[in-house]
Amino acid sequence: MTEPHGQDLRRVARVILLDPDDRILLLHGYEPDDPGQTWWFTPGGGLEGDETREQAALRELAEETGITDVVLGPVLWQRHCSFPFDGRRWDQDEWYFLARTTQTTAALGALTELETRSVTGLRWWTSAELSAARETVYPTRLAELFRTLLDEGPPSAPVVLAPEIV
Repeated sequence: MTEPHGQDLRRVARVILLDPDDRILLLHGYEPDDPGQTWWFTPGGGLEGDETREQAALRELAEETGITDVVLGPVLWQRHCSFPFDGRRWDQDEWYFLARTTQTTAALGALTELETRSVTGLRWWTSAELSAARETVYPTRLAELFRTLLDEGPPSAPVVLAPEIV
C-alpha cells in the first residue's frame, strides 16, 4: 500500500544493538531494482497497530536478526528521513534505541517479502571498522555517533539529528 505524498510520517523504531565487546550490529541491504546499490543500516522498522516504539524495536530486532536476549535502553537519537526505495518515497520519523545483548549469534530471521528482496546479510562492526568503512551506512553520521556513544555514554535526552533527505 503506497501512501500519498505528504501524508503522516511513518513511525519507525531502530536499534543500536551492542554486544559485550561494544560492537554494533548492522544489516546489509540493496535496492531491489538495482542490486549494485548497497548500504548498511541498523535493525528496525515501522510500528504495527497500536504497539509502542519499544515494542516495535524488540519485535523488529527479533524478526530481522533472531536476537531476543536484549536489554533495551534509552532513545539515543531521533531523526526525520526521506528516501526513495523500491519504487516509492519513504518519509520516516525514526527513533534509535540503545540495546545490549550477549547473544552474538545472529541470522536473518522472519523477513518481510520486501526485506527478502533487499537484505543480504548482517555483521558486527567495531567502531574502528565502521569509521574506516568506505561503504554507505545509514544514518550517514553513524560512525561518529557511535564513537561518541562509546566515549560519553548515552545522552541525557535524545539528540535530534539533522533531517536526511535522499
